[in-house]
Amino acid sequence: MNKQNLGLKLSFLGGVGEVGKNMMALEYNNEILIIDSGMAFPSDDMPGIDVVLPDITYLINNRQKIKGMVITHGHEDHIGALPYVLQDLGNIPVYASKLTVALIENKLKEHRKVKCKPNVIKNGQVIKVGCFQVEFVKVTHSISGAMGLAITTPVGVYFHTGDFKLDYTPIDGEPMNLIRLAEIGRRGVLLLTADSTNAERPGFSMSEKKVGITLDNLFIQNQKKRIIIATFASNVHRIQQILNICEKYGRKIVFTGRSMLNICETASKIGELKFNRELVVDVNNIEKYEDGQICVLCTGSQGEENSALARMANGEFNKIEIGNNDYVIFSSSAIPGNEKEINNVINLLYTKGASIVYESLAEVHVSGHANQEELKTLHTLLKPKFFVPVHGEYRHLRAHSNLAKDLGMAERNIVIPEIGDTISVSRASIKKSGVIHSGIKLVDGTEISDAGGVVQRDRMQLATEGMCVVTVTISDKTWSLTSKPDIYARGFVYIKDNEEMMNEARDLVLNTVISTNFKTQDWASIKNNIKKTLQTYFFRKMKRKPMIIPIIIETK
Repeated sequence: MNKQNLGLKLSFLGGVGEVGKNMMALEYNNEILIIDSGMAFPSDDMPGIDVVLPDITYLINNRQKIKGMVITHGHEDHIGALPYVLQDLGNIPVYASKLTVALIENKLKEHRKVKCKPNVIKNGQVIKVGCFQVEFVKVTHSISGAMGLAITTPVGVYFHTGDFKLDYTPIDGEPMNLIRLAEIGRRGVLLLTADSTNAERPGFSMSEKKVGITLDNLFIQNQKKRIIIATFASNVHRIQQILNICEKYGRKIVFTGRSMLNICETASKIGELKFNRELVVDVNNIEKYEDGQICVLCTGSQGEENSALARMANGEFNKIEIGNNDYVIFSSSAIPGNEKEINNVINLLYTKGASIVYESLAEVHVSGHANQEELKTLHTLLKPKFFVPVHGEYRHLRAHSNLAKDLGMAERNIVIPEIGDTISVSRASIKKSGVIHSGIKLVDGTEISDAGGVVQRDRMQLATEGMCVVTVTISDKTWSLTSKPDIYARGFVYIKDNEEMMNEARDLVLNTVISTNFKTQDWASIKNNIKKTLQTYFFRKMKRKPMIIPIIIETK
């Protein structure tokens, strides 16, 4: 078969049908280019888990085909899995913008076993990765250095937006180059994959500059108060606006929170964040200044348990005690799933007397993702033949698909992907052509496990059903019980209120042990018999399935 007739394949390891974990593999003629390597936050049914990663078994099994990886921008849902991925795949070439590379390098310092020197690329730069020619096209987003990708393949041009919005008045003064998008569109775009996060929202998204205007007004209205602002540490443009306002009104800045300190230091070093160093005050010296002279910039906009703002709300932050003269601004939106934690922090701050403002009360945050009219502009400029909506839950992908149809694209030319799908694209058609190994890996401290692993199942059982520990003491001479079995319950029942049931349970254990033939059965089978007996009994009595842990003690 002529190589020109081979199909282009996209395999999705994450980022579709969900928020986070963005990662896909672009493949042609046994050459793979990886796009992004993101993580996700654990859900409520993942106790003890720190980070959720995409399962990259497919890439590990096809390691010899991988030519490199391109990263669209430096948000955790696009770079968070990178150290773990590189640990499995080895030192593959990685390409990203200046700030993204700096953030990746910070991350890799925490994983010293991983050896990788990412390559810095610039807006408009074209690189060759295997058979793929990749042009990096600047897009506007809620972090500096975000890039779209115009990838020339042997089949045709493929454009991937990454996360983007159309902001005509961005903080860095460099809006998206719509003329370049139109030029790419005139060349002919075979396939478009595009950000679907806000595909349900009509109209245009608000400019980042609008947040600056709102914050400026809030500083004027609260001249005598100490202002505390929680925002995403990666939103360098937001932070730049806050620093500019502080300089304008003579307020000192206090950075708190590890990620806030790290990212601001990193962005400052590479020139992405510019401010007068004399503005910065160490948190240990905050008491030297009046409240109206201070602005605290902190992490914790998502209610994270150990974040700076959460510790302030809980009265656990050494140098900052929240009171009636504090004005707290949540300059952020709630990531789906974090609403409960955010509300808890807000309520705690209110109980301490603070005044609070957040997105629903004032324009203190704007999304970094395109609304419907911006998506229409993108489609109109690029004029793709085929379209695959990405980056969002299924409802977002469906909304974006409908938008493309409204613009005249035939339904047969649109495919909505799921994690694990492989989509094949030729010059004439697009279709789902297969399924790859996919799923998630869970990071617990330094350990990585499967989603259905024993440890995770045990944690869920302990969290939802509780546990019972049964101790049985047996003489190693007579093979008889030396005392009645003991049962200890935690998170299952309160023993003092259920003594009759627990006595029945002890009798059942006693009868199980007495009926055992110690000559033919080992300890493991005896423990298993005890476990089965109690599981059946407790489910019949309580409709509960506690974890049963039998312990047999031999005495001489």
